Amino acid sequence: MLINPYLMFNGQCEAAFLFYAKCLRGNIDAMIRHRDTPIADQTPADWQDKIIHARMTVGQWVLMGSDAPAEHYQKPQGFSVTINVDETKEAQRLFKDLSLSGNVVMPLQETFWAASFGMLVDQFGIPWMINGGEVKSG
Repeated sequence: MLINPYLMFNGQCEAAFLFYAKCLRGNIDAMIRHRDTPIADQTPADWQDKIIHARMTVGQWVLMGSDAPAEHYQKPQGFSVTINVDETKEAQRLFKDLSLSGNVVMPLQETFWAASFGMLVDQFGIPWMINGGEVKSG
């Protein structure tokens, strides 16, 4: 079984996935536009280049997403995409890169459970939590 996030964007899916591929050093496996589907003739002209499905892999981890029409788009809330890395230095890099033009909710810092933890909302409105370094046991 594989459980992975599927993110919905307000017309920015392509830009978001290009950004995530750079930040996460991932590979974009699919970037399917509406114009390239069997329903292209039923899609408004201004949505032909919007993404109906994107898929990116980072090692065995999978992130998927698409653009949602304005009438169906909802601002992300009630979840965070969480990244766990072994090295604090890598957590710092990820936090810095993902927070570019975004909003830091909690700066990366030592916590009672990890050497470094931080929260941010990226420039596309997606909430992230970064855990790095040795996880502390109770």
